[in-house]
Amino acid sequence: MQKLIKKKVLIPVLAITFLFIGSSYKSDFFEIAKQIEIFTTLFKELNMNYVDETNPAELMDTAIKNMLEELDPYTKFLNEQDVEAYKINNAGEYSGIGALVRSYKEKLLVVEPYKGYPADKAGLKAGDEIIKIGDINVIDFDDNASELLKGANNSEVTVTYNRQGQTKNTTIKREGIEIDAVPFYKMVDDKTGYIVLAKFNAKASEQTKAALIDLKGKGAEKIILDLRGNPGGLLSEAINVTNLFVPKGELIVTTKSKVKKFNKTYKTKNKALDTDIPLVVLVNGRSASASEIVSGSLQDLDRAVIMGARSFGKGLVQRPMKLTYGTQLKVTISRYYTASGRCIQALDYWNRDDNGKAVRNTTFNDFKTRNGRKVQDGGGVLPDIEIDASKTNTLTNALLANHIIFDYATKYHFANKVNNVSDFSFTDNDYGTFKKFVSSSDFSYETKAEKALKQAISSEDGSIYGSNVASGYKNLLAEIEKSKLTALDTYQKEIQKNLEDEIVKRYFYRDGLYEYSVLKDEAILAATELLSNNEKYGAILK
Repeated sequence: MQKLIKKKVLIPVLAITFLFIGSSYKSDFFEIAKQIEIFTTLFKELNMNYVDETNPAELMDTAIKNMLEELDPYTKFLNEQDVEAYKINNAGEYSGIGALVRSYKEKLLVVEPYKGYPADKAGLKAGDEIIKIGDINVIDFDDNASELLKGANNSEVTVTYNRQGQTKNTTIKREGIEIDAVPFYKMVDDKTGYIVLAKFNAKASEQTKAALIDLKGKGAEKIILDLRGNPGGLLSEAINVTNLFVPKGELIVTTKSKVKKFNKTYKTKNKALDTDIPLVVLVNGRSASASEIVSGSLQDLDRAVIMGARSFGKGLVQRPMKLTYGTQLKVTISRYYTASGRCIQALDYWNRDDNGKAVRNTTFNDFKTRNGRKVQDGGGVLPDIEIDASKTNTLTNALLANHIIFDYATKYHFANKVNNVSDFSFTDNDYGTFKKFVSSSDFSYETKAEKALKQAISSEDGSIYGSNVASGYKNLLAEIEKSKLTALDTYQKEIQKNLEDEIVKRYFYRDGLYEYSVLKDEAILAATELLSNNEKYGAILK
């Protein structure tokens, strides 16, 4: 009944919230006050007079979130729980079970237990579906049930989960969890150090600096900084990490906003740790925000060679604004521009297509690095050297989004024994098995061509084409469907890289994945080879 009320009430509430959006950008404060007053009186009358009981807090939460969806995906309302999660993410510390758990409709899925932490000690594995936490069934819990797993140090929580069709129980003793910004670093050969920077929380620059000092102490004369999959974080930490490699007083990033006080320039403030050590930075399509500030500015200053695949393209800056009752608004306040003056924002959220999706930039402006090399804006950071295995495509993204790669890794893990990370090898036969798994699953995705064809057939004009044309459309759609399986071969390198990463984590945790990557990752091997060739490295930057 509550869901029915929500649907019935949502339409008039949203009508007012969208009206509020339209006026919120105006300088006419009377108009803003007017719309707020209309909404307030509507909300009051609605909750007082609606035929069934309403939940004011839930209705307001829904109205606010729907209003903000009209803007960009980074402008969000944070309730008290969200504010706490935001702080934890930036601090890199919390108390809980020590596992990456994602909430899906009617279930919680263990994505990755952290080695040596409570969930791991209790026997939870990636792929386990949590169906009950204490006395609460996940299916009956309206909010994000993963919050129930957090709690005070040394407190216990009983978890019921499903694994491969079997229901199991375990009791987990919570403890303090530390999330390292630099989870791994190592010498990859006698002269080359490798550092993984996974996120820009408050520990990012401190841990990167410590890793760099330690590696130099072990003989590192060249460095690979891996930002692949790093979603970003604190702007200040992006500046500080860049500062490790460039001198004091260098302009790193500029922010521009309609609000004057948010127009700022950020320069390095400290003495650099090493301004000369040859440096390669690895990025991919999941490197975003602060990762792009570091990689983009190091590229602009000709301080590093960027390798991998085009980065995500998030050129927007957010700031939390305090509201009443412990809530906050995380709002996009400005765009940022790297050292050369380019903004790498890839999606235009203020110009959308017929389906309401943000339009991707297709025209780019040229900029110059310090040495006069051409770089471009509007589409992420394009590497100086692209690595095929680091690239992504719509098929790989669809396989990841629909958990096909994740589910296959779960199946593989329980069907195969692997004793040593250096012995693991994903063969062509294994890939053939994966293709059969995809064919037998309910996986499906629609290409742009399919959408256009289906719209053409279903449109009013479709009726005038005749049966032959309609039949041709259907045959073409059938051929496109067949070609999707062929695409599994076309993009084998990119898909297999994601498969290998997911499978290795199942056996050897994330540390094992890093060890495996040092041995076999195409981008790391290519970066190591480039750094061994001083002439080629220098030629790229000049």
